[in-house]
Amino acid sequence: MNFVTSQFALFFLVVLLFWWASQQRPGLRPGLLLGANMLFYAAAGPAFVPLLLAAVFFTWGAARLMARARGEASRKRWCAAGIAANLCLLAFFKYYEFFLLELADALALLGFFLPLDSLLPDALLNFAFPLGISFYIFQGIAYLAGQAGNPQPQSFVRVLLFLSFFPTILAGPILRPQNFFPQLDAATSEAGRTPPDSDREADIQEGFALLLSGLFKKVVLAGYLADHVVRDAFQTPELFSSWGVLLAVYGYSLQIYCDFSGYTDLALGIGRLLNFSLPRNFASPYLACNLKDFWRRWHISLSSWLRDYLYIPLGGNKNGRRYRNLLLTMILGGLWHGAHPRFLIWGALHGLGLCLTHAAASRRSPASGPAESGGQERPDGAKGRPSRFVLSRFPAWCATFHFVTFAWIFFGVEDMDRVQEIFRRLLDWGQPGQGFPLMALPVIGAAFFSQAAGGAILGRFVSLQTRLPLAARATTLALLAALILRMGPDGVFPFIYFQF
Repeated sequence: MNFVTSQFALFFLVVLLFWWASQQRPGLRPGLLLGANMLFYAAAGPAFVPLLLAAVFFTWGAARLMARARGEASRKRWCAAGIAANLCLLAFFKYYEFFLLELADALALLGFFLPLDSLLPDALLNFAFPLGISFYIFQGIAYLAGQAGNPQPQSFVRVLLFLSFFPTILAGPILRPQNFFPQLDAATSEAGRTPPDSDREADIQEGFALLLSGLFKKVVLAGYLADHVVRDAFQTPELFSSWGVLLAVYGYSLQIYCDFSGYTDLALGIGRLLNFSLPRNFASPYLACNLKDFWRRWHISLSSWLRDYLYIPLGGNKNGRRYRNLLLTMILGGLWHGAHPRFLIWGALHGLGLCLTHAAASRRSPASGPAESGGQERPDGAKGRPSRFVLSRFPAWCATFHFVTFAWIFFGVEDMDRVQEIFRRLLDWGQPGQGFPLMALPVIGAAFFSQAAGGAILGRFVSLQTRLPLAARATTLALLAALILRMGPDGVFPFIYFQF
């Protein structure tokens, strides 16, 4: 169920009305939320529900066994077993087709032909990828890792609520149990009976403002770039001029940001209206001046997950293995997006770039560790130097942005032949073909502007809304939503990260 469809709007309106109506009876809210979660996920595909329940069972069961284990070694074994069970689910549905096809090709080289059509049922060969499986599996692993140190197992229903939370199940942000369960308790206990005050009113207005922000990014900005700039150029680059291909590369870089951060804004807004404060996933990533800072700003919940549950367990920067572990983490992060050489190349490029960034930082300041940003944390959550963007930092920003942008080619183009054609048209400049619409330039500019000033605009809008009468607030929200939807293309492309 796509967030930007009338079907979801009706679903969420009903859920929200029941949620607010249950304020005086918060004990009903766990059941209401569970029903909403399961209905939402079943709408994506009823066949996916048993897989979700299996992941919940493995996670819940392993945590219960960890709590009953005698000794730390036994607890760690049960933790490893639960994590392995979840990873097996993820690996099978994410990579089984790749391995089957590679096996068939390898046997064909040896003169043996593997008739996949006859050996495997059509239902398996044509099985759709389970939506959201990566995100709820990662949340399950985070839950089990937390239980390893201090077992306090939750009930099956509460684990199910955590893994199936409908605002985040399809594409994040990846939740951490220590943040989710306290908010669940606050929303479903007597504390939830307190009437809305001025702070709660501001939260509600911020929730609606985030919904408008997400709609604008996804429907207007990402929708235009996908429909008029990126899609055709990436599918048939041989028909486009060098200028057309170059603008498509820039366009995809901004499209994927607007698409994914737009989804995140929608998820955060939905969560805020349901009394949940979800973690930020983006903090102006294209304003970063090095790759270290970029990955503190881009898909924050995934990059922090990879750091905590992959990079550090691999050894982090201990024993002089920082660069090996950085490279391995990013390669595995790339392959998580799909079993294809282009994802491996994308991850390896970022891994090598991070290694060079850390090496340069170490030469400038040998005492600083790899996790240090070289500056203070900014009030908006992004890390880095809080000083203004001055001219001396422009070369570093320009190099970082273009490295990230051209690495996206491997991420967004469907096969390596088209990747090679795109690079051929960029390197052999002056290739003839179709150009690009001039409207793409202000759209790309607006996408950049949303990173530089989006937070300030959202804050001003929330402040203004809280001062208006209720009828005026509702009218403003309805008119802006209608305008945004009118500005968008006919039909809405699926969110890019739904495929992961």
